[in-house]
Amino acid sequence: MTLYFLVKYLHVLGAIVILGTGTGIAFFMLMAHRTHNAEFIARTAEVVVIADTIFTFSAVIFQPVSGGLLMMLSATSITERWLLAALALYVVAGLFWIPVVLMQIEMRDLARKAFVERAALPPRYFVLFRRWFAFGFPGFGATMLILWLMIAKPF
Repeated sequence: MTLYFLVKYLHVLGAIVILGTGTGIAFFMLMAHRTHNAEFIARTAEVVVIADTIFTFSAVIFQPVSGGLLMMLSATSITERWLLAALALYVVAGLFWIPVVLMQIEMRDLARKAFVERAALPPRYFVLFRRWFAFGFPGFGATMLILWLMIAKPF
């Protein structure tokens, strides 16, 4: 096994972790939200925040490192259009992912408070959820396009 193959494998694995964790988080948050059960939402959001911190964050940090190594090992130029497009999409995905994590933390805290106080979820929770849901589309879409660019290198 060559160093290039190993780094490429780890780079693709990182992309899979980002996509898989993002998909799982979205599914579990949506399912919890549909219950309107503050305790269930708080517990789910707590796990989601941990998963985002451990898996998504580490993969997000690793991707540029492994990508840079791949560029060096393959003599790929930073000026290649597919790579510039992938990097721009990476920034777009990050600009949506960072606020999503902050929203998840606030939704978790609001749900916890509602559960402890035996109150209904506050209107702020629902505003955050709608925004969280909307931010998922461009963030996840940008990530899917990056994966397509990694495979197809169309231009």
